[in-house]
Amino acid sequence: MRDGTAIWGTLALCVLVVLSLFVGVIDLTPADLFTDPEAFGLLFTSRFPRTAATLITGASLAISGAIMQLMVRNRFVEPMTVGTGQGAALGILFCLLVLPTAPLIVQMGVAALTALLSSFVFLTIVRQLPPQQPLLVPLVGLIYGGILTAALVFFAYQADLLQYIEIWMTGEFSGVLAGRYELLWIAAIVALATYFIADQFAIVGLGRTISINLGLRYEQIVLLGLAAISIVVALTVVTVGTIPFIGLVVPNIISRLKGDNLRQTLPLIALFGAGMVLACDILGRLIRYPFEIPVGTVFGVLGTLIFLRLLYVEPNRGR
Repeated sequence: MRDGTAIWGTLALCVLVVLSLFVGVIDLTPADLFTDPEAFGLLFTSRFPRTAATLITGASLAISGAIMQLMVRNRFVEPMTVGTGQGAALGILFCLLVLPTAPLIVQMGVAALTALLSSFVFLTIVRQLPPQQPLLVPLVGLIYGGILTAALVFFAYQADLLQYIEIWMTGEFSGVLAGRYELLWIAAIVALATYFIADQFAIVGLGRTISINLGLRYEQIVLLGLAAISIVVALTVVTVGTIPFIGLVVPNIISRLKGDNLRQTLPLIALFGAGMVLACDILGRLIRYPFEIPVGTVFGVLGTLIFLRLLYVEPNRGR
């Protein structure tokens, strides 16, 4: 980028990665890598997997949010606040109740299917709303997500599984170790694949009628977008839990800085998403050191403030 946004963002992300590798309950310095034989074990068993999981989660959720906003044609939505994340959690709960011995890949598949179904229902509801009132979309999404959360809590309470709900609904990376996060690489691959059809998602954002008139296979592209979002959200919920507002905040920030050309902005969305989640994770480790605050809580507070600001600024733009 001519103004150096990508360069400065990459440099900042590199600094955050280094901090993430050496900040934690167990003190670790670069010198320990040469003097302490256990330092490498800690680095590659815990710190590197945690950092990688954080980067993948932030980037893929930010990309998913950008795609969902184009399909819904509204800047105030993202998968974790409109029922997709809650649908994935319902899928995991279903596996625990009906298929308790199912392998993790089966749980991920069921969670992806329920996330896809919940996203499709939300998209169907949104199409019935008047386009003249854009704030109705996020409000309906929050209500819809709340209903799914209530259903999740009800069934979990009946099965005495409320303790698991806290794990799924509060994203955190303290439990990420080598061998427990590798499924997230699938989310990274799916998010990367969306770049190659980014132009088609941008056309979808123009609306169904215009997209079809331009020769786009509208329904197929929407289905591909929903599938990509569902896979990313399901893998995230299964591995680290729900982290809200990433897909809402980051695309809006990049849109205001760089415009709406998705093919050009998608790398920046991934970069800023990864950086913001990693920064919040590091902050969560330091606020009450040596204890940790879940990144979902840290980013939830930050995201709520930015979300309210967006709700205030957008209706008043141009007055």
